[in-house]
Amino acid sequence: MAKPLEGIRVLDWTIFQQGPVAAMMLADLGADVIKLEDRVTGDPSRGMMKLLGAMLAVEGRNAYYEFNNRGKRGITLDWRKQKAKEIVYGLVEKSDVFIHNHRRDVPKKAGLDYETLSKINPKLIYCNCSGWGPHGPRASEGSADATAQAMSGLMTSVEEGYPPMLNFNGGVGDQMGAIMGAYGIMTALFVRERQGIGQEINASLLGSLSWLQGLGLAMSLIMGREMRHTPRAESGNPLWCHYKCKDDKWIMLAHLQPTKFWSNVCKALGLEHIENDPRFSTIDAMSENRVELISIFDKAFASKTRDEWMERLKENGAIYSALNALSDLANDEQMTANNYIMEYNHASWGHIRIPGLPILFGKTPGEVRAEAPEFGEHTEQVLQELLGYSWEDITKLKDEEVI
Repeated sequence: MAKPLEGIRVLDWTIFQQGPVAAMMLADLGADVIKLEDRVTGDPSRGMMKLLGAMLAVEGRNAYYEFNNRGKRGITLDWRKQKAKEIVYGLVEKSDVFIHNHRRDVPKKAGLDYETLSKINPKLIYCNCSGWGPHGPRASEGSADATAQAMSGLMTSVEEGYPPMLNFNGGVGDQMGAIMGAYGIMTALFVRERQGIGQEINASLLGSLSWLQGLGLAMSLIMGREMRHTPRAESGNPLWCHYKCKDDKWIMLAHLQPTKFWSNVCKALGLEHIENDPRFSTIDAMSENRVELISIFDKAFASKTRDEWMERLKENGAIYSALNALSDLANDEQMTANNYIMEYNHASWGHIRIPGLPILFGKTPGEVRAEAPEFGEHTEQVLQELLGYSWEDITKLKDEEVI
C-alpha cells in the first residue's frame, strides 16, 4: 500500500532532536530520508549516554538517537573536502527536501546554504529548523530546548506562587519545533505540486512554543493580562479540575460548561443532595463558592478508587480522564488501540514498544519501517544506488577520508 510521501527524498543534515525528529516524521510517512553525518563525530547525540539523570544506553545503542532517527538511511562525509560537497550536491539534484538545524551562519560556511543548493535544484524545499527564527538580534546565536521554553513563557505555566518550572522533560520544545518543521515542509511540497516552485522555509523553537501557547498568548495580547494559573484548590471551575482517589491515583474532570453537566457529575459522585444547592446553581455561584465545592469533591473522590470513579462517571455521561504518568501509557487501551504506542521488532533490541504515528491515514498509512541507522551504515548503498559510484570509486573515497 502506498505511503503518503512515497517517492519524496529528504536530505537530513541535522543533529540532536528538533531537526532529526522533523525528518523522522517524514520518514514515517514514507519519504526516503538520508541522514548526512560528519565522518568522524557524527550526530553528537550518538554520544549522549545520559540525559537529565536518565541512562540512554540500551544494549549498546542510544535510545535518544534511536527514536529521533528511526526509518532513515545514514551516510558519513567530511564536509571540509570538496569531493564530499560534490556528493551532497549530487544528492541535492535528486532530492526534494533539505533540512538542517545548525546555527544560521553554518550552512553558508559549509557551502550548504539555500542560495547554493537552490541553484543546483530550483525546486528544492529547504528547511531551516532554528532556535530563534531567521531575523532579530538573536538569530545567529545558539539555542536549546530549555532556552526556548524559558523565552516563550512556557516555564511560567505553573500555579501562582510557585517559581518557574525548570523545564518540561522530553524536549517538548524540540518536539514542537519538529512538528512545525514537518508541517512547513509538507505545505511547501503542496505549493510546489500546485505552483511548481521550490522555496526556503523557517521553523523555530521560539515560534513553535509560542504557537503551542497560542490561546494564552492571544488572550494576553488582546486583554492586556495573562490567564491566571490558580492553585488546584481554588480553581475557578471545580468541574474543570483534578482530584485524588482512594488509591492515590488522580482523575481529571473537564467540563467547560459546568452547569450543563452538573447533574451528571452529582449523580456519578453520589452528591444528589447538593444538586439544587443555590451555592452551586450557576457558573458564577460555583466560582464564588469554588473552594467549598472542591473540598466536597475531594472528600467524595477519596472514598473510591480511580477505576471505580471512572466507571461511574462514564455511566453518567461526564467528561473525565485518568491523569496519567508517561509510564502509564504503555498499558492504556486507548493508546494501543490507535497505535499511538505500537509493537515493533527492533533488529538489536528485539520485540519492543515505541511511540507510533499520531496521524492515521485510511488509504495511505504511514509506517515505522526501520530502526535508526548504524554510523555510516548506508554510505556505500546510497553512493551506488543514487549517484552511480563504483566500488573502486568508493574505496578511493575511503582512502582519502572523504567518507
